[in-house]
Amino acid sequence: FIEQLVSEKEPLSEWNIKNIHALVLKQIDNQNAGKYRSENVVISGAKHIPPKHYQISEYMQKLIAEYQNEWLGYHPVVRATLLHGEFVKIHPFIDGNGRTSRLLLNFELMKSGYPPIIIKNENRADYYKVLDHAHMTMDYGPFIKLVAELVIESEKLWLMVLE
Repeated sequence: FIEQLVSEKEPLSEWNIKNIHALVLKQIDNQNAGKYRSENVVISGAKHIPPKHYQISEYMQKLIAEYQNEWLGYHPVVRATLLHGEFVKIHPFIDGNGRTSRLLLNFELMKSGYPPIIIKNENRADYYKVLDHAHMTMDYGPFIKLVAELVIESEKLWLMVLE
């Protein structure tokens, strides 16, 4: 589905985000798939507390507006990282936010000609650490650095396949 959105040059929208999420939770939680949460949540192991459930629509509209306007001049890796981080900070769904946010990150990377990245188990602790740091301080530098390193790793892997 992400590849289709990229190939058809589909813009990021709440509609597409909800469809991505619906696919992520298909056959796992069909009742909540593609629907914003209707209750408040806390993220296990994180210091950041997501907004109240009744604020989600407003926060998501703000996210899309920032993505379409303020972030336009940013490097694609920075833009992808911000999209991922700010989306998961909102935590709009009851479940599947991390998986959806990583697909959004790859959507943005692929739109700009980069290969998708994978956050391996060995990188997971660092990933959560820099993500929580970004949420608590708005300092996205360490998170951007991690994503950039993973983009380089992914590009090297693709180049090895082509050799």
